[in-house]
Amino acid sequence: MLRLRFLIACALSTALIASCTNAPGAGTKRRLSIATGGTGGVYYPYGGGIAKVISEYLPGVDATVEVTAASIDNLKFLKQGTSDLAFTMADIAHDAVDAQDAFTSVGSVPLRTLAVLYSAYTHLVASEESGITSVAQLKGHVVSLGAAGSGTATMALRILQVAGLDRKRDLRTQYLGAAQSVDALKDGKIDAFFWNGGIPTASVLDLVNTPGMRVRFISTDGVIPQLEQTFGKSLYYRDIIPKATYKTDDDVAVVAVKNMLVVTDTMPEQLAYDITRILFEKQPELATIHPQARSLNLQYAVTGSSIPFHPGAIRYYRERQVWTE
Repeated sequence: MLRLRFLIACALSTALIASCTNAPGAGTKRRLSIATGGTGGVYYPYGGGIAKVISEYLPGVDATVEVTAASIDNLKFLKQGTSDLAFTMADIAHDAVDAQDAFTSVGSVPLRTLAVLYSAYTHLVASEESGITSVAQLKGHVVSLGAAGSGTATMALRILQVAGLDRKRDLRTQYLGAAQSVDALKDGKIDAFFWNGGIPTASVLDLVNTPGMRVRFISTDGVIPQLEQTFGKSLYYRDIIPKATYKTDDDVAVVAVKNMLVVTDTMPEQLAYDITRILFEKQPELATIHPQARSLNLQYAVTGSSIPFHPGAIRYYRERQVWTE
């Protein structure tokens, strides 16, 4: 755990130092901003790794990471032009392109995928003393739905909806990110929280390793048929959080959704090609920064995107003979 934190800190500091040493007048570096998520999740350290390899191995380009509320806000930043790359869950990208849900007032975001990165696992974590063992038993409890502006919050609300729970009538809710939710559960301020992210998530690891803290991971795969019926068959699927991940008694079956690295359609084709190439050429280095990068591979990267791919990424995948029309 200490090694993981050290590597993350090194990656992020390297990316930030690179941006500082290329001040105006020192060259004509192109600067890219990567919208990630909260510091307690996976997007932020993974994004730090991507910023590091772009800055080190792509001549003329510096990349930095931004702490955000995650998927929804990330895509709004792309729309505004304040970010250049973004992490997002596939369902949120689908909403952004179609200008629905959180993007109704914003309008369609012209997104393109560079790579499908890994599965986002729906963590539903409750204190043992709460007695919660299912989604239905959240009724009457204080529950964090994730940070406002995050894909986690959207997922949580959709799960509650298809489970027949009314957010205002049946629960007392808070909107906290992963690290803040963990702290609130430790302090007894909430009974359970939702978190959608890769595994392991550092803040959740911290929770399960806290002396005297007893928690339960709740299976959520039972609502998948209702999610498919309500929101579409191509977005959600069943996956497993292995018991070794958080030292649970058994594997935990959960709702999962793809996590993707996206840009807008205005990114130049050559730049999109080069970034995609760097991701795969430096995948072993990324995996030393966060273990979730071990999932990055060519076959997975082209499967399950909810939106079109960028032409530059397609060119790279064609060269590697993994692209199917």
